[in-house]
Amino acid sequence: MLIRKKLAKELLDHLPAVDSQLADELLEKERQGFAKKWIVLDDDPTGVQTVHGLSVYTDWSVESIEQGFREEQSMFFILTNSRAMIASETEAVHREIAANVTAVAKKLDQPFMIISRSDSTLRGHYPLETETLKETIEAHSDQVLDGEVIIPFFQEGGRFTIDNIHYVQYEEYLVPAGETEFAQDRTFGYTKSHLGEWVEEKTGGKYKAADTTYVSLESIRALAIDAITDQLLQVSGFNKIVVNAVDDVDVKIFTIALIRAIKSGKNFALRSAASFAKIIGGLRDKPLLTREQLITGESGRGGLILVGSHVKKTTEQLEHLKSCPEMEFIELDCHLVTHPDAFKAEVDRVIAATEALLAAGRTVTVYTRRERLDLGEGRQEEELQLSVKISEAVTSIVQRLQVRPGYIVAKGGITSSDIGTKGLRVRRATVAGQIKPGIPVWITGDESKFPGIPYVIFPGNVGKTTTLKETVELLEGREQQE
Repeated sequence: MLIRKKLAKELLDHLPAVDSQLADELLEKERQGFAKKWIVLDDDPTGVQTVHGLSVYTDWSVESIEQGFREEQSMFFILTNSRAMIASETEAVHREIAANVTAVAKKLDQPFMIISRSDSTLRGHYPLETETLKETIEAHSDQVLDGEVIIPFFQEGGRFTIDNIHYVQYEEYLVPAGETEFAQDRTFGYTKSHLGEWVEEKTGGKYKAADTTYVSLESIRALAIDAITDQLLQVSGFNKIVVNAVDDVDVKIFTIALIRAIKSGKNFALRSAASFAKIIGGLRDKPLLTREQLITGESGRGGLILVGSHVKKTTEQLEHLKSCPEMEFIELDCHLVTHPDAFKAEVDRVIAATEALLAAGRTVTVYTRRERLDLGEGRQEEELQLSVKISEAVTSIVQRLQVRPGYIVAKGGITSSDIGTKGLRVRRATVAGQIKPGIPVWITGDESKFPGIPYVIFPGNVGKTTTLKETVELLEGREQQE
């Protein structure tokens, strides 16, 4: 059933008010003495869109996981980049991570919970990832996961859940997620916008919409924390809990009930977008990063912007960026990927041109051809594998660079992950914060190709059409000239 798009004001402006200060006080009180370590598995690098001062590990070895456990912070991230994997690969990765985490937790006698952070537009390997985590954790420990919390709300990106329907904001309108371009994803597509129905669709009917627990905005805004806690205490059999939210305060109120249920002995898997991690991790908001905080010491070097994402919003943002006359643009013909020799020559051409321009102090944008590669019906996994080859080609630009750029911006989840892990060879980075809402910045570690470089991870589906241009202008020191 199609659900008409609605004006955001129609849905958002008539919700009951809530005492946000009281919610903060209650959450802070509930967090006291709650000693679990939170481990966020990020299926692409954009999950740090709301946090700062935390570590991101790009491998899941026992050594890295133990280092994360031993940090003072209550939370650390592991970048799996599993959205770029085929199903069998992500299943193997999640089994390994869960086994390593339970082993370290036993060694250190440290309780933990895992958050499976994925896309706020509902794309990703679901339910495979959380089911694999459940099976492996239960096999390697005495934990039993009673249910799964689903909370794709992400305010900075305009992703809201109202009356159990998940919406994506387009300017002044809220569009049901199942009616957006994201639902047409050839690998992770879906048709339902009602999250209970989405669960039923994605699980092939194993978990029913009728059996799903729904935490309503009405109960959240009424501060009915005891009633929400009782809902959670009733969940068993790994049934699903859908959380409605349109503001961080809604997540905070739910989190109070969640912690109470966990303290009462319940265990849950958590499938969320980026906002939940900030709140459960007890992180306060931080102002957007400034150029002075990111660009330390002027060297006359230009920046490097790499655009791989093919969603409509990215293409629109790229077109706005092209209006900058002082910038150089190079297109990579990624459709040549089906002809290996020609594709190699094309990549060599792009790398040589990029190197020369950076050496001359120019800022360069390299972008893939905008038409999506389409091999036809039934070849989705082959397309995903070819997209990885394209991402490897974009990554090789950074791998082969001889000149250190002043900064690097990567547009798109797969692109930014590969550039971080393979191009920049980051093992551990620190999240500096956000340069624009929902757009995080890593500061690369000492082990990386370019230590201490600001690396801007720009999700494909975040921001206004002008946000990429505004971000680059800020980094270039030209923002004030607008």
